[in-house]
Amino acid sequence: MKIAATTALTMVDLFAGCGGITSGFMRTGQFRPIGAVEMDREAAATYAQNFGEHIHVGDIAGWVSGSLPSADVVVGGPPCQGFSQLGKQDPLDVRSGMWGHYVTALEAIRPTYFVMENVPQFLKSPQFEEFSRQFGARGRLSRYRLDPYILDASLYGTSQRRRRAVVIGSLKDTGPVLFRAASRPSTVREAWVDLPTKVDTIDLPQSFVEVNGGTVQGAFKLRDLHFTRVPTDLSMARYRAIPPGGDRRDLPDELKAPCWRRHTRGSADVMGRLSLDKPSVTIRTEFFKPEKGRYLHPTENRPITHAEAAAIQGFDEDFMWCGSKISIARQIGNAVPPPLAESIADALLESAGMARED
Repeated sequence: MKIAATTALTMVDLFAGCGGITSGFMRTGQFRPIGAVEMDREAAATYAQNFGEHIHVGDIAGWVSGSLPSADVVVGGPPCQGFSQLGKQDPLDVRSGMWGHYVTALEAIRPTYFVMENVPQFLKSPQFEEFSRQFGARGRLSRYRLDPYILDASLYGTSQRRRRAVVIGSLKDTGPVLFRAASRPSTVREAWVDLPTKVDTIDLPQSFVEVNGGTVQGAFKLRDLHFTRVPTDLSMARYRAIPPGGDRRDLPDELKAPCWRRHTRGSADVMGRLSLDKPSVTIRTEFFKPEKGRYLHPTENRPITHAEAAAIQGFDEDFMWCGSKISIARQIGNAVPPPLAESIADALLESAGMARED
C-alpha cells in the first residue's frame, strides 16, 4: 500500500506521556496528531501545551470503550515497569496487561501502521507471546504483519545508551520497514552544545498555565529547567572526591555509605560521572539523584539538571513543559527520545512511499 505524498498521516498516541513519540514524528513534517491518551494530569498538560488539547486525560480503559477516531498511525508505549530489569518483573502487575487496551484501540482505529515501544524484556514476556497470537489467522489483528526490533537510541540521534523494543505493525500489503542506524553513537557533548556549564538557579520560575480545563505549573522552556540542587556537606564532599569517569568505588571509605563498603561489586554507575565524549547512560526518572546512577556532571560537582537530562533525551529547546520539578523529571525519564521516534517515523514514511519534508 502506498500513501499519496501530499497526504499528511494522522496519528494517535496511546500512553502518550509528555509526547516524546509525537514530538519525533512531528519533526518529519508529515504527521498530524488527532488523538492521544494519558492518565498523568501534568504529563497530559505538557502534551497539550505542545500538540493541542485533543488529549484524553484519564484511564485508557474508559477511552477505548468510547468512539475512537480513524487514523493512519497509532503509536504508544504501554507502561514498562512490570517488565523492566529495575522493577520486580511481576507478570501479574496490572501495568503488564495494558497492551490489551492497545489491541482494542487498534481494532477500532484500524491504522495502516502502529508502533509499540517498551523495554527489551517485553519481547520475552508471556504478555508479548499473547500479543503475538493476535496476528495469527484467527487473531484480532490478523490483517497486520508484526516485526519486533531492539534499537539502541544512541545510534538514532539520541545521546544516550537506551536499548528499547520497538514493535512495528503494518498492513500486509505495505512495504518493509527499514531502520538506518548512524555510523557512530551520539555524545553528551553534542546534546549540551547550547547549555551553559555553570548553574546557579535552584528552582523553576513561578508560572502557571490553564490547560485542559485545569491550572498547572508552567509552561517552561528547556532553559527554565536548567536548575541545580543544594547538596548536603556529605554529598558535596563525595562529588568532589569522584574523578572524571569515576564512581562510588573511587570514594575513600569515610565517604562511602555502609552498604557501599560492604558491597564492592554492585552497580558501578552509582554516584558516577558522565563522560562528555560518550553517550549517557539511560536517563531514568530520578536522574537528579546521583545515588541512583551515573548522573553526576562530567566536570562540575553537581548532578545533571533537568535541562541537561531533557537535552540528552533529545527534546528541542522550545519544547514546553508543565508540572512540578518531580513531575517533569518523571516525564523526561519516561519519554521515548524524540530523535529515536523521528527515525521510526522516517522508516514508516519510506515504507509508505512518502518523501520527508526537510
